[in-house]
Amino acid sequence: MAIIDVIKYDGTPDVFAWKHPETEMGTWTQLIVNQSQEAILFKDGRALDLFGPGRHTLSTANIPILNNIINLPFGGKSPFAAEVWYINKVSALDVKWGTPNSIQVQDPKYNIIIPVRAFGQMGLRITDSRKFLVKLVGTLPVFNETNLINYFRGLIIMNMNSMLTSYLVHKKISVLEINAFINEMSGHFTEIIKSAFEEYGIQLINFYIHSINHPDDDPSVKRLREALARKAEMDIIGFNYQQERSFDTLEGAAKNEGSMQSGLMGAGLGMGMGLGMGGPFASAMSQLSQVMSTSESVELQSCGNCGHMNSKGSSYCAKCGKAMVSQGAVNGCNSCGHPLQSGTKFCPNCGDPYNACPKCGADNPLGSSQCVKCSEPMPRPCPNCSHLNTGNTKFCGNCGSSLVLNCGQCQHEVKPGQKFCLNCGYNLQQGGGGA
Repeated sequence: MAIIDVIKYDGTPDVFAWKHPETEMGTWTQLIVNQSQEAILFKDGRALDLFGPGRHTLSTANIPILNNIINLPFGGKSPFAAEVWYINKVSALDVKWGTPNSIQVQDPKYNIIIPVRAFGQMGLRITDSRKFLVKLVGTLPVFNETNLINYFRGLIIMNMNSMLTSYLVHKKISVLEINAFINEMSGHFTEIIKSAFEEYGIQLINFYIHSINHPDDDPSVKRLREALARKAEMDIIGFNYQQERSFDTLEGAAKNEGSMQSGLMGAGLGMGMGLGMGGPFASAMSQLSQVMSTSESVELQSCGNCGHMNSKGSSYCAKCGKAMVSQGAVNGCNSCGHPLQSGTKFCPNCGDPYNACPKCGADNPLGSSQCVKCSEPMPRPCPNCSHLNTGNTKFCGNCGSSLVLNCGQCQHEVKPGQKFCLNCGYNLQQGGGGA
């Protein structure tokens, strides 16, 4: 076999380590190492001299460790057998990773087992060429990105399973909501596994989780999606599952021939026994049948608090005792729109103060000078004693102080909230001249 004169390697970026196929070389062989590479000589399975970027002549001056082993003479082209390995030192930032099989995880929010998959990419760079070759590459002639992923797949999957389960349990969120935390999970995962890569001379620059998803054709995923879609539909319509089942039962009982009361009782008891909740459901159905037996033509309305069916016009719910929201409601809250009853001081839904118009009862924001609905002047506090007076009052009914506001320029009477004097155009808010 001929002695090699020049050794170099121009490989693809996905190759991390490459061994030159020829092993016979002379003491004047030229070893060319690119800027992004390192070269290591091996003899009898031992890693010897390491060469950085540049052109190197394999002489005794450049390979002192090898010279001590085989005692190379000075000058000439004395042949010797050795292996040359090239290490790619470029940072690889697009190494793709993924879980080949789904990870079975129990959803803590809905208590069902859901299969999940995770995908992403990571950035790597070889920092210790000798450790990388000895501990990881071994006798492979080429070590590329595929080999690296196969070696570390078990480490990634094991830690991904542990971390994913931990996040679901501690955050108490559903698997369907986990993608909102992938940025936080990526940083946490990097800290967990980077020490494992350092043991093989590899620096983990970054680790990104692009997506955590689940198979769309899995039966458990399909059932969960259908249930969530149904729940969203009921939330939009404005009733819950128990109310829906009650409505379905009433509709079925109305279609039965014979006595409505007996049919309704039979349907209620049958459903209650079948669902393992015969006591509560039978009691509710019995109350409903008693109401309907009094008059088959009576109209019903549901309680906005608990959903119980009451006779239309009832002032209070027969089950929870809450006042029916439609009873005495005159206007809606200006903050949330919830119906407000006469005499109420605060909204029962959001707690916003009920600033009622004395004429129409509409709720107005605090500090309003006139009603947003009927334009009636709103009660205003006396600047002297803070007593509330009606909008048209000129003197305080408590202390007698004047409530009339005058223009600062012409002393013409102005109303609360007015921006410009109607007589001279004086700017009442900033104290400047009017238009």
